[in-house]
Amino acid sequence: MPEIVSRVVDCHVFYKKNTGPLYLLMKRADAVIYAGSWRMVGGKIETGEKAYTTALRELKEETALTPKRLWSVPYINSFYEAAKDRVNIIPVFAAEVDTPSVTLSAEHSEYQWASYADARVLLPWPAQIEGLRIVHEFIVAEKLVAEFVEIKL
Repeated sequence: MPEIVSRVVDCHVFYKKNTGPLYLLMKRADAVIYAGSWRMVGGKIETGEKAYTTALRELKEETALTPKRLWSVPYINSFYEAAKDRVNIIPVFAAEVDTPSVTLSAEHSEYQWASYADARVLLPWPAQIEGLRIVHEFIVAEKLVAEFVEIKL
């Protein structure tokens, strides 16, 4: 029977402009896993750490940004990892920031603020795209569900 694990988080970061929301995507550096692929903020949950705390820490480490608001997205990214016979479940978060000024860590070689349509094309994994869709349609659009899943900072 495969092991079920929750080791990492995804965090979709957005910045609101008059023309609409822009989503932060970062290109993975050559020396790291998934090199050259575009991704959202994410990273490993440390021992004893809450998943939302991981999202905040990874946001700071990877971008030097501090969110003004944070949500637990009503969606779990998941995938099966055949090499280790395990199912990974990944909590998904959304973070709104006030500034588009990013300081990248060594994990990434470049970044861009992308429209929803462009971000959907750049993200490589279907579950990441679905997480972004839910962030865009429920959190950014400020539907009622957003009120219920906001994490008070």
